[in-house]
Amino acid sequence: MRILLVGEFSRLHNSLKEGLVALGHEVTLVGSGDDFKNFPVDFSTAARTVSGSPMLRLASKICNRIFGYSLESLERGRRFEKLLPKLKGYDVVQLINSDAIETLPKLEIRLLQRLFSQNGKISLLLCGDDTPVVDELLKNKQRYSVLTPYFEDPGLESHYHYTLKYKTAAYRKLYEFVSKNASALITSDLDYKLLLDEAGLNTTLIPNPVNTDKILVEPLSASYPIRIFYGRNKYSSVKKGGKYFEEALEIVKARFGEKVSIEKVDSLPYTEYIGHLKNAHIVLDQVYAFDQGYNALEAMARGKVVFTGAESEFCEHYELTEIVAINALPNVESIVSDLSYLIENAEEIIKIGQRARKFVESEHEYIEIAERYIQIWSGTVNL
Repeated sequence: MRILLVGEFSRLHNSLKEGLVALGHEVTLVGSGDDFKNFPVDFSTAARTVSGSPMLRLASKICNRIFGYSLESLERGRRFEKLLPKLKGYDVVQLINSDAIETLPKLEIRLLQRLFSQNGKISLLLCGDDTPVVDELLKNKQRYSVLTPYFEDPGLESHYHYTLKYKTAAYRKLYEFVSKNASALITSDLDYKLLLDEAGLNTTLIPNPVNTDKILVEPLSASYPIRIFYGRNKYSSVKKGGKYFEEALEIVKARFGEKVSIEKVDSLPYTEYIGHLKNAHIVLDQVYAFDQGYNALEAMARGKVVFTGAESEFCEHYELTEIVAINALPNVESIVSDLSYLIENAEEIIKIGQRARKFVESEHEYIEIAERYIQIWSGTVNL
């Protein structure tokens, strides 16, 4: 099959591409690289002209304040438009979400109309913020979610600009257009599957693919200092519960002193981020989750102990009887307690890390996951 993947926000599409290519399929990935993360793509729509000019960046901020859109988003759309003659004849087009091109909604609909008309089946991933996800989250029925900080403090609304845009009329129309054209709606983890089941939306859960051939385990010793790594993201730290990690780390540092080595980094490109993560025993990922996203899974594949979503629903779904990740709760005392136990019982870090790797190999192996996508796209498995 010839497959076109549009958009990349977590390395999900890169890993899926690796699995599909291993199965003998022809795959093209087009996207912006997701800002500072700079994920690899085959055709880039990154707004290099605007981002490379201080004057244009200032003009973009003014334009966004007055008209509600940035020059970067307009440039991404125009770059995608120029690529359209090359993006034809694919058997399947999969979008990372309804705003995969990351441009103005009206322009995006026109671009997608042209893209869809010159290709085969359309598949939509629901693996992050999108209209039906945000609609359900705003009902505030979950024990907690990425919107919990916003519910607790509406003054944080500025941190939720990207999330809340999906409830506006323009982005709702964009989602409705994409979903009506899509033959498959796919979720990547239980956070989205459970949410959309509750909303009555029929989706297929296919777990995140992780290239366990390419990602190797970094052997760790149970000796001190225990290295704790926290990679903050300037766009999502609030939504991921970063304040709980920050407070917990201060307490742990004061309590254990030289027994721990704490490293915090801010908004690094993906390759630099991984370079820092490799030496860690423990990785702090996110609080407001029931299941793991790609970032947590890659750290688990490297044999790290990851503080992330690992709720009872996750354990039940995968029929787990042993811990493969630490369920990070929105509670500083809980995080401190879990960190303290691991620091005081360093041999448990090695055991959990080994189980984490085996779990990823068992449930997220990239070629097996790619096969499941092919089955959905080819219609050999019922949705």
